[in-house]
Amino acid sequence: MRRWTAGLAAATLLAAGTPVIAAWGSAPLAHLTADVNRDGLLTTADDAGRSTWTDGRGAIFLPNLDDDERRCKVAPADLDASDRAVDDKLAACNDAADDRINGPRDAADLAPLKIDALSNLSSTATGTLTISPANKARLFAAGSGRDVGSFIDARPVTSLTAAQLQRGVRLGLEGRDVVRDPAKWDGRITVTLTVRDHGQSSSDVVQLRVAPLLLQNDLQPAQTVLAGRPNDGPGWWDGTPPYPDGVPGEWQPFARSLRQATAGARLKFVKGTAHGWKDMWLQDTFEPATASMPAVGGPHTMRILIRSGNVWEFNGVATPRPAGRLIYRDLRGPDVGVVQELAAKASPSLDDLLNMGGNLEALPPYDGYPQGRVLYGAGARRPDPAYLKLVTGQGYQPPVTIDSSWLMVGHADETTHVVRANNARGWTLAVADPRLAAKLLRDVQQHGGGSQHLFANTNAKTKPTVDELLADAKLADNEAAAQHIDDQLAILLKATGLRKDELVRLPVFFDRVPGYGLLKAMTPGLVNGLSVSAHQFAAPDPHGPRLNGRDVFRQTAERALARNGVHVSWVENFFWSHLGGGEVHCATNALRDISGATPWWRS
Repeated sequence: MRRWTAGLAAATLLAAGTPVIAAWGSAPLAHLTADVNRDGLLTTADDAGRSTWTDGRGAIFLPNLDDDERRCKVAPADLDASDRAVDDKLAACNDAADDRINGPRDAADLAPLKIDALSNLSSTATGTLTISPANKARLFAAGSGRDVGSFIDARPVTSLTAAQLQRGVRLGLEGRDVVRDPAKWDGRITVTLTVRDHGQSSSDVVQLRVAPLLLQNDLQPAQTVLAGRPNDGPGWWDGTPPYPDGVPGEWQPFARSLRQATAGARLKFVKGTAHGWKDMWLQDTFEPATASMPAVGGPHTMRILIRSGNVWEFNGVATPRPAGRLIYRDLRGPDVGVVQELAAKASPSLDDLLNMGGNLEALPPYDGYPQGRVLYGAGARRPDPAYLKLVTGQGYQPPVTIDSSWLMVGHADETTHVVRANNARGWTLAVADPRLAAKLLRDVQQHGGGSQHLFANTNAKTKPTVDELLADAKLADNEAAAQHIDDQLAILLKATGLRKDELVRLPVFFDRVPGYGLLKAMTPGLVNGLSVSAHQFAAPDPHGPRLNGRDVFRQTAERALARNGVHVSWVENFFWSHLGGGEVHCATNALRDISGATPWWRS
């Protein structure tokens, strides 16, 4: 809509979205156009409804937080620093932090707007552009030419000359932030153009919204699989990693089997620092998301990596988890940005475990939820509130919460994993089933295998027998885990509409962690694997007992997933990650192909 001011008679206003006729007849007619109908073009079809953004209509812009010219550097000393000054510095360097356009790729990240030519203006006319809230975006005015190169030498603009207004102006809008707390900012901005000439003025208003951060899901094929790798040096900052001796270890078997299991995707190993390489939990240091806006030829998408919300105490100083800095060093770049929302002080240690990416999963789209849903674990222990608002407050993937606080690590990925299915929606959940694990152990026992050792073909110091696991105390802990998972499934089945008989049940035997009273997967957690594609699953080798020469845990998992068209590749992660409290999923991450997803503004 347009607002008019003058020291003369009030303007006559017509219906919203139609031209406004001034009473004096010669007032400058400001006209600002954005991509309101979301086709990537700026035409008269964008005029209606441009002053109010709605789900169905309204212009969209990207949070321009990538580094298209790779100018943001991370010094080696920064990676192990014991305070948050480094983290604030890393987050402050991105393409939206300077006052220039960082090359053609950066120009392509701007949302297009234009000002129609006003040929009847005098040489003293002026124009102003304002944005509210002012700190969430800014505008650049293009030079001559029609391609993105015309923005290369542009600088932020707030005022316009008569000559610019007379010939018309092409603008590019740069987003400077993401939605972090929708109660404080819901992602919308208002851009106002005001033109003044001979004491008269007119204004035109366009409202836009920043693209939400959307989590990818495990049905989308992995383009790049990431995994940590060892370095020389102690591997942990205070010299006492919370792992058994030799863990993480046996890197070569893990790397070799992971490479075989991820055929078809690029595999990239991220090398940690000498002080911190044992924090190789790539899944737990960040959660991949994407932000997209309409463009000619299809959506223009930027990856935004959400850094996990861990803040630790180092020598009494609150320090964001240093391993999270590696994503600035190794992953941020063209079309890849990083955001962080870090508390000023450390959470209690058991609560802080829930601030990791392994506790954030995404359910794929289904009826009523065209962009799917965020899934996370909480309960008696909860993630940091500000970090949680960033992840769940984007507005297009309503969260589902399950109780994971009974688990030692407490992550949603320990008990569930999305897999494809031959049902109407195309997916279901693979779930950890402690009762199935106990049944398989009894089967082995009944066939004379009670003295068989689990983990027999590993270098594990503890190799319990089937008989030992079926002792009353062990079975009681395992059944306690089963009951907790029952409670999780009651929530998930209600939230998704899945039936129990659609679930894919995978055997995992649980036990209790001494001194904590919390539970963990004693046998490798088969659900805690990596989906390389909808048909290809990289799972941790369970090293289970054998019946008729076959590992019964392996065989059961292969058959259950094969019924859904999923092939299992086994990864040797027993020493590399299982004994440290995680599995293949925890020790990897993936950047996935979202090109087949329905754009969020069309759903």
